[in-house]
Amino acid sequence: MIRINENYTKLKASYLFADIARRVGAYTAAHPQSPVIRLGIGDVTEPLPPACVEAMHAATDEMSRRETFKGYGPEQGYAFLRELVAQHDYAGRGCRIEPDEIFISDGSKCDCGNIQEIFSTDARLAIPDPVYPVYVDTNVMAGRTGANVGGRYEGILYLESNASNGYVPAVPDAPADLIYLCFPNNPTGAVATRAQLEAWVAYAKRNRAVILFDSAYEAYIRDPAIPHSIYEIEGAREVAIEFRSFSKTAGFTGTRCAYTVVPKSLVAWDASGQTHPLHALWNRRHTTKFNGVSYPVQRAAAAIFSEAGRQQTRALTDFYLGNAQLIRSAVASLGLSAVGGDNAPYIWVNSGRDSWDFFDLLLDKAQVVCTPGAGFGKCGEGHIRISAFNSRENVEKALVRIAAALR
Repeated sequence: MIRINENYTKLKASYLFADIARRVGAYTAAHPQSPVIRLGIGDVTEPLPPACVEAMHAATDEMSRRETFKGYGPEQGYAFLRELVAQHDYAGRGCRIEPDEIFISDGSKCDCGNIQEIFSTDARLAIPDPVYPVYVDTNVMAGRTGANVGGRYEGILYLESNASNGYVPAVPDAPADLIYLCFPNNPTGAVATRAQLEAWVAYAKRNRAVILFDSAYEAYIRDPAIPHSIYEIEGAREVAIEFRSFSKTAGFTGTRCAYTVVPKSLVAWDASGQTHPLHALWNRRHTTKFNGVSYPVQRAAAAIFSEAGRQQTRALTDFYLGNAQLIRSAVASLGLSAVGGDNAPYIWVNSGRDSWDFFDLLLDKAQVVCTPGAGFGKCGEGHIRISAFNSRENVEKALVRIAAALR
């Protein structure tokens, strides 16, 4: 008889954002005359930059002519896009990343989940708390954890992030093989200093570990002292894989384009002690299980790096950061402490009460959707995440409603 992968039965009943959608759906069905403003899920609302739209139109026109039609493209991505990424996102910051070390994909969520397939199932995990749920859930599915006991999975070294450490986890005393880091952080909006990242690179070297560095929100960093890439740190090429996305940078959440960097100098070991380049393993996995991002979408992504595209994407991220600053200021005026919003599009609010109760309060009394911190881990309890991704009008309206509900 056919059997299931029983690791799936260890997972909590539902994915965080599916649970939120269910609650919001029930509320809107019961209150059809009460329009809800969504500041929960990190989905963008503003149109694609004009440069990207023009490039996509032109590429679509190419697909209509036999002489310029494109069929299957390279699974790793077209050279024109990989070269632009290497030039603008890395060489411009003094990072040595070659175009063929860049793998274009349809989203960082997919890559963050899929990358764990190239590592052994007995790899020791170090994962922050609170954290983006995909990091934990995909490792549970793969069988690297035990059961969920008291809100945490056995077999994971949880890196606690709280107000006392500025929501940036410290390097642990215990060893780990696979380390997940996300900066600017989702959900807290915290950023890591150069010294903090240097400590993590040194830790990975000591333990012959690999850092999985999610920098999907790097375009929101405004502090010039904060690194945008793990590869700005000396030695990171030997210990780190980096994930980046065009979703929040240029509004590609519905268009789908991202990339993962796997340096050729990064290796891991087999059971006999032999080293293997992870670049080759990821290339094998990528080409076997992925057929590439469409040509028009890659042309649209390439337009981000044009002069007009850079100006337009900067204006887009500035717009969302403007929303974030309004939210953080309003939260402070209500007497609630918060972090984020200055180098990230998320505001992490210390609600001082059960996070799902606070979620329900804002939904019932203000018709505003946030994200309960408990959904990101035990350390998220007592917090909520508010997203800056919405129109200015909706953000201002939501803040008036929240103030009325809490006062």
